[in-house]
Amino acid sequence: MLELIVISTLNGVLYGMLLFLMASGLTVIFSMLGVLNFAHASFYMLGAFFGFQISRWFGFWPALLIAPLLAGAIGAAVERFGLRRVHKNGHVAELLFTFGLAFAIEEIVGIIWGKVPVDYRVPTLLDFPAFTIFSTNYPAYKMFMLAVSIVIFIGLLLALKKTRVGLIVQAALTHPHMVAHLGHNVERIFMLVFGVGTALAAVAGVIAGPSLVTQSNMAALLGPILFVVVVVGGLGSLPGAFIASLLIGLVQTFAVSINGSLASVFGPLGPDLAQSWLSDIWNVTIAQIAPIIPYLLLVLILIFRPMGLLGTRET
Repeated sequence: MLELIVISTLNGVLYGMLLFLMASGLTVIFSMLGVLNFAHASFYMLGAFFGFQISRWFGFWPALLIAPLLAGAIGAAVERFGLRRVHKNGHVAELLFTFGLAFAIEEIVGIIWGKVPVDYRVPTLLDFPAFTIFSTNYPAYKMFMLAVSIVIFIGLLLALKKTRVGLIVQAALTHPHMVAHLGHNVERIFMLVFGVGTALAAVAGVIAGPSLVTQSNMAALLGPILFVVVVVGGLGSLPGAFIASLLIGLVQTFAVSINGSLASVFGPLGPDLAQSWLSDIWNVTIAQIAPIIPYLLLVLILIFRPMGLLGTRET
């Protein structure tokens, strides 16, 4: 039991920090621009594939720097030449634009790299066990992923709350005309914020690619859970996204490892009910329903606290 708790906690924190690394970019974009980017997970996928390709040419460490810059540049171009023109037509047009963009990116990635997983490997420098616990070797690369996520969280908080650039960016959201009168290019600020947000998603893709499966549908696999994190934490709240990421990561990881059911707790149903539909529900395990638990949490949050855990905006 102790081994299960310790290993599940480590895996849950790691998964939660990976979710935060993705959700942080989406949170920054929404808090500054008021745009829910449905293509955000696609930039995570672009980061993974850019990282794979560049690592084959130059190695993993150059890829960790170059791939997010490329994805961020594409994101900035999307805002400058696409989203900015669509923005004047309202939020529905923005959602439809980013929704279509997600499908377009997925198909382009499939055309270039194919539909099967690519051979994206952990760098040799980090391919060793960091420590052994309960006879289980914990990879050093996973600890590297955790460290990168924590550094980015602290860096974002400091940048947004303590620097002049962060104050200008936040002011541009609520008082864009005043910021423009002070001599700042508001449109350029929004473009850079969108680019930084997509670059953060690409960082998650670069470091998660060797650990997870890098394939053309990876955005569709993590995209929905990403919006659960953002809504549960509170739209626009970076600390809220951090807490929600850890919460969902831990809950889902522990749920997957638990095979308990109502039948194992209260015993089997009587003969009269054993052949009914209730028997299926009675015997389903927590591990089987683990994938839907975050979405149940999303429904509860929307019902009882629509602003999220730490959010200030109504969803």
